[in-house]
Amino acid sequence: MYSFKNDYSEGAHPRILNALLETNLEQDEGYGEDRYSQKAMELIKEKLGTQKVDIHFISGGTQTNLIAISAFLRPHEAAIAVSSGHILGHETGAIEATGHKILSVVGDNGKLSPSDLQVVLDGHPDEHMVKPKLVYISNSTEIGSIYTKSELQNLHDFCQRNQLILYMDGARLGSALCSEENDLQLSDLPNLVDAFYIGGTKNGALIGEALVICRDPLKEDFRYHIKQKGALLAKGRLLGIQFLELFRDNLFFELASHANKMASRIREELVRANITFLTHSPSNQIFPILPNGVINKLQNNYAFHVWEKVDSDSSAIRFVTSWATKEEEVTSLIEDLKKII
Repeated sequence: MYSFKNDYSEGAHPRILNALLETNLEQDEGYGEDRYSQKAMELIKEKLGTQKVDIHFISGGTQTNLIAISAFLRPHEAAIAVSSGHILGHETGAIEATGHKILSVVGDNGKLSPSDLQVVLDGHPDEHMVKPKLVYISNSTEIGSIYTKSELQNLHDFCQRNQLILYMDGARLGSALCSEENDLQLSDLPNLVDAFYIGGTKNGALIGEALVICRDPLKEDFRYHIKQKGALLAKGRLLGIQFLELFRDNLFFELASHANKMASRIREELVRANITFLTHSPSNQIFPILPNGVINKLQNNYAFHVWEKVDSDSSAIRFVTSWATKEEEVTSLIEDLKKII
């Protein structure tokens, strides 16, 4: 049974494990003030092309979203998210548990647009309801789509005009930036969003995300928020060492490119077989619509999510490829799909 359920089934890239082992008995400062974390921060700033950001390493995506959004918002303020957004459906109400409402928008192919945001603002005009303040997006999205530079620029401009915070979940940012349809650079992001994170957990690290805060007012006292939420690790070096290895050269992008390449092979074969898709997803997640009988046969040898029922005879499934997906397993999946279809 080979798994295409997610991109965190495997452990970590061997280079990261080796780096952790080689530094294991060295003594250093705690709570992210070690030399490895500091060097990793500088490397990421170099990649971003700016020193005017604050970087914090946090263990996971849900924890990063919870800490960032609750820190950025005042008690009466709310976040806006597309209905398929991770903070709405897959974080056990973490944001609401901090006292902040999430305002849901249908969006288009997992993405938000200025017109979506305007509808929310028009529906929340005064102090008798929560105040929309933060716009939550993810890139790539929960359903595999990606934002173009112009789409992100339009969102940024709208948020600036309306005093909204634009926050990007980057759990799969590597896959988005390495997509064949992408026209964004990592260095574009500090000028287009107010805060975002670079996902390591789903791109070769054991654990860890790198939160990047771009807008100055959001930076104040942020380490206090991390500590209060239990995320300021005494052995913060464990996160810093991993990001130092990911960004020492192009490893971060090489791993994401591999995941995309494996997904592309599967996607191309499905297209040749005239299979339709639930979403347009040029990243490492694909959502083919298959007859239920085909799905049942595939489940004998492969693990994947049945995403949603389409009609009485067919369903959309999700294949996810990772930085470690084996080419021979993709070949086997393709051959089995040909036989079954």
